[in-house]
Amino acid sequence: MVTRAQRRRAARRLRLRRTVAVVVAAVLVAGGVTAVAVTRGALGTPAVEADQPATATPTRTPTPTPTPLTPAQKLLSTTRDPRACVVSFAGDGIAIEPQMQTQEARYEALPLPRADGRVFAGWYSTAAEAESLEVPARVNGADLVACSAREKTLYAAWTTPEANVAEDAGIPILMYHQFTRKPEGEEGWLRGNYAFVDDFDAHMAYIQESGFYLPTWDEVSAFIDGALYLPKRSVVITDDDADSSWLELAAPIVDRRQLLTTSFVITSARTESTPNRFVLQRSHTHDMHRAGANGRGRMVNDDADTIAADLSQSAAILGAKEVVAYPFGHHDDTTKEGLRRAGFELGRTVEPGYVRIGTDKLALPVIRVNYGMTVDDLRDAIG
Repeated sequence: MVTRAQRRRAARRLRLRRTVAVVVAAVLVAGGVTAVAVTRGALGTPAVEADQPATATPTRTPTPTPTPLTPAQKLLSTTRDPRACVVSFAGDGIAIEPQMQTQEARYEALPLPRADGRVFAGWYSTAAEAESLEVPARVNGADLVACSAREKTLYAAWTTPEANVAEDAGIPILMYHQFTRKPEGEEGWLRGNYAFVDDFDAHMAYIQESGFYLPTWDEVSAFIDGALYLPKRSVVITDDDADSSWLELAAPIVDRRQLLTTSFVITSARTESTPNRFVLQRSHTHDMHRAGANGRGRMVNDDADTIAADLSQSAAILGAKEVVAYPFGHHDDTTKEGLRRAGFELGRTVEPGYVRIGTDKLALPVIRVNYGMTVDDLRDAIG
């Protein structure tokens, strides 16, 4: 028989064991160990312990170092224009920053690098084409921009000064004026100025199908300096006055055939933008296409400052300088000084001839196109 005193002692022992178990568990948790106590362990049976951390530390995935953007990618990131195309430049000795161009527009302001002891021979879409100097593959401001994934690389071609001189290229600048639908031409003293529009179309077809290279004015300038190679099969197409017959009849033909052409505009008479993307509008002066005091053109009557002011006004309207076509072809040293003061580099006359290395940049000659000029006549004139 268990006495009351024995029951009290047993109860005290049970409370003591429970207290010890609680204290031990608290110590283990404070030390970073989780203790799992089985009821029987509290009663004397060894407890089961798990040596696992109370809270598992998550493993961090290293943040990858981003790949630096290329110069082309940096430039492309500055625009949201879906037609934007960043053009990079490659080749021997080429260290030129990428340019932003616009797809389906003509190339604008492509660089023309210069280097001592060699002559730049143009840009090409592949290194192999640049090596071969294949004229039909050469890229310039007469061509439309086309690129893949909004980027494109152009490769530089080079040749020697000796090879450039040996090419002996004479660049014809064709000069058209007005146009007519009449095969028999127009009557009157300006009859020779008019080209039958079907003849003009035939001329353009010959140039297009024969693979002529169409240099830009900055290329003409670099060619004169001996710093740029132009092939013999090169031609510059121009129109004087921006007559309504040019705008209605001829400009659509150069657009359809995608041939770069320059229209020399009298800006006091026309301030509208270009009729299409293949027509450059350049200065035929602002208000100097009329006679001066001596009966000749104002450009040989007025002083250099007056000429410069007129040309600056014309340039502001057109948004470009580069080249002036002298009204009536009249020019002298004062005229040239006016061009220099206005910041123009080239002046086109009406004197017959071809542009060659060393030609006076302010006295460029032309091949005048008169009424009745056939394709055979054109072939004889430009090759």
